[in-house]
Amino acid sequence: MNTKILTLVGGISKDSLNKKLFQALKDLAPKDFTLDTFDISSLPFFNQDLEEDLPQSVRDLKNKIEDAHAVLFITPEYNRSVPGVLKNAIDWGSRPYGQNSWDQKPCGVLGASPGNIGSFGAQNHLRQTLTYLNMDPMPTPEMYIKAFQAFDENGKLKSDGLKDLIQKYLLAFNKWIGKNTN
Repeated sequence: MNTKILTLVGGISKDSLNKKLFQALKDLAPKDFTLDTFDISSLPFFNQDLEEDLPQSVRDLKNKIEDAHAVLFITPEYNRSVPGVLKNAIDWGSRPYGQNSWDQKPCGVLGASPGNIGSFGAQNHLRQTLTYLNMDPMPTPEMYIKAFQAFDENGKLKSDGLKDLIQKYLLAFNKWIGKNTN
C-alpha cells in the first residue's frame, strides 16, 4: 500500500532548516511512503468571515489533509511555540465548525532549530493543539534536531548518525500509522 503523508513545514523562509529537514525525510522515507507538502504561506490569515465561502487555498489544504493517511508536522521554534503561519494552517484545517479535516488523523511532530533544545518547546506546544483537534500524535520516538551544522551547503544531511535517527523515526511512524488505521 502506498501511504500518503501530508507534511506541513512551519519554516517558510527560503533557507529554512525545516525545509531541508523535509527534503531529508523525503530522501530517507520508506519506498511505500509518498511525502507531499503544502505551501502554508499561501493561506490567508484565519478569519471566520471567510468560512461561508472558503478561499481556494483553504479548500486545497483541507482536500490534501482529507486525502492523506497521516500528517507530519515539521516545526521550528519561535519563542517556545510554533510559527504563526503553521498555527494558521492548523486553524484553517479545523474549520468551519464541525468540519475538522484533522479528525482522527495519526500524526508525527519533529523539528529542527539552531538552539540547544532543537524545537522542544514548539513541539510540546503543538502536541497540545493536535490532541485537542482529535489527532493522534506519535508519542515516541521524539526528534529534536539541533540543526546548526546538520546540513551541508547543498542542504544535505552531513551526519550518518542523524540519517539513521531519521530512518528509525520514519519506521516508527509507519508502525504508528498502521496501528491507527487498522
